[in-house]
Amino acid sequence: SSGINAEWPLRPGYKLYFELAVTMTTTQSISLFGEREKGETVRTQNMTAAVAIANIVKSSLGPVGLDKMLVDEVGDVTVTNDGATILKLLEVEHPAAKVLCELAQLQDEEVGDGTTSVVIIAAELLRGADELIKQKIHPTTIINGYKLACKESVKFIQENLAIPAAELGKNCLLNVAKTSMSSKIIGSDRDFFANIVVQCAEVVKFTNTKGDQKCPIKTINILKAHGKSARESTVVKGYALNCTVGSQLMPKSIKNAKLACIDFSLQKSKMKLGVQVVVDDPSKLEAVRQREADITKEKIMLILNAGANVILTTGGIDDMCLKYFIEAGAMAVRRCKKEDLKRIARASGATLVASLSNLDGEESFEPAFLGAADEVVQQRICDDELILVKGTKAKASASIILRGANDIYVDEMDRSVHDSLCAVKRVIESKSVVPGGGCVEAALSIYLENFATSLGSREQLAIAEFAHAMLVIPKTLVVNAAKDSTELVAKLRAFHNASQTIEAKRQFKWIGLDLENGKCRDNKEAGVLEPEMSKVKSLKFATEAAITILRIDDMIKIYQPSKEDPNSYANAVKSGRM
Repeated sequence: SSGINAEWPLRPGYKLYFELAVTMTTTQSISLFGEREKGETVRTQNMTAAVAIANIVKSSLGPVGLDKMLVDEVGDVTVTNDGATILKLLEVEHPAAKVLCELAQLQDEEVGDGTTSVVIIAAELLRGADELIKQKIHPTTIINGYKLACKESVKFIQENLAIPAAELGKNCLLNVAKTSMSSKIIGSDRDFFANIVVQCAEVVKFTNTKGDQKCPIKTINILKAHGKSARESTVVKGYALNCTVGSQLMPKSIKNAKLACIDFSLQKSKMKLGVQVVVDDPSKLEAVRQREADITKEKIMLILNAGANVILTTGGIDDMCLKYFIEAGAMAVRRCKKEDLKRIARASGATLVASLSNLDGEESFEPAFLGAADEVVQQRICDDELILVKGTKAKASASIILRGANDIYVDEMDRSVHDSLCAVKRVIESKSVVPGGGCVEAALSIYLENFATSLGSREQLAIAEFAHAMLVIPKTLVVNAAKDSTELVAKLRAFHNASQTIEAKRQFKWIGLDLENGKCRDNKEAGVLEPEMSKVKSLKFATEAAITILRIDDMIKIYQPSKEDPNSYANAVKSGRM
């Protein structure tokens, strides 16, 4: 500080401030009980983790993709090629890799299909960004470029590649269902299952008050029964419950049914644990027992007097209480799943009743709580007895009964049919489709390359990298089909370049991959179609996930505190206390 004093030209107050600043910066440091990594190391780590996750699901993409077998710690086996299911069952520890697993779940919830491709695109965008960062391009520039490229891509899809579903006629939904199933275990029987899926979707769709078409696929119940072949799966009009009536003396069919959906048990009421009844007179003991029985009887009579003739409950009904339903000629079904009851209540207009107590503290059951259906019947379908609720008044419902060789096969069939139902639902609601087979990605790649060269800013390189990342989908599809990816993707790009530069060849914009024969074809003509919403959402989600990971430049990992007990026997011996 003496050197500073000798040459300091300003007032002494400034000197003091300067000395304080120098002291603080040189002596003060933060101590962390953990490790800290920052800059390029973190970005490369995150990119490597994301690519590792993408490589797991990469080989399952497309109509000739392969399945994964996942075995958990208990030994339960899952065989699937659904991206969301694979990533949900993996125990991922790396925080950046977890982002991609959550991304697949988000795509599954929002769209229902395209879970594998969204993860692959996000990982490829990160790989491209890592290359640019190594060339000393700032992450903010890359993020801005990716956002602009995503916005332009969505605009291009909606203006040039989207096809109105009405233009393609009634086969549009069938083709969308077939395309969704082509990569699944039931791909060989896709014509049969596509008909089942479209039939169910047509039954449950309705037009709301705004004039929009809605297709609530939750009103379609999928039941699984192993045995027989997959082609013996059936559609049942009505909601199927995997339950039977409580007693064989009850009627097996009731027309003009009034449904009561109850979320409590109708069993002889017992005193709560720890409650004791002290009786002076032994003759009154029987009266106590009788009152216990009467409490439940009063509840049952309240429900029956309201006009209910079909009672569905999530709890149990004991034999003594079944007697009252048999005498009234009503049908009682016990141990129903709560999820099933909620759906039946929604479809029939019933209210799921959790308690009979009203606001006055008394017990009552209003006729308004009842739902209505044309018929409730117990039928033998396949090998099991099922309860069918037909002709529900509020909303239509349908059920699919899947048959298969074993539980693993039937579970994968269930996932495949669900994905296909989701794809059909999106087309019914958005009324727009795009060609599949790598067509959209190849068109975007050419368009974005040309768009990038028209920009005079630093974002040009990021957009060019985004364009290159789009090609990962057609390349992966071709590699999984055991064909030459370099040649086929080059041909595909040539077709799309011609469609965007030569007016006479505009129809080439529908060209996609034919993976069975290893050539390019018109996928609009071939009926390889996907919901437009699926492509748009997967692009948006993949870009957002890549940007989220790209923003990270510092990772602080706190060490877990030691859980060792200082007063344990081993520590006491070690310290000489014992």
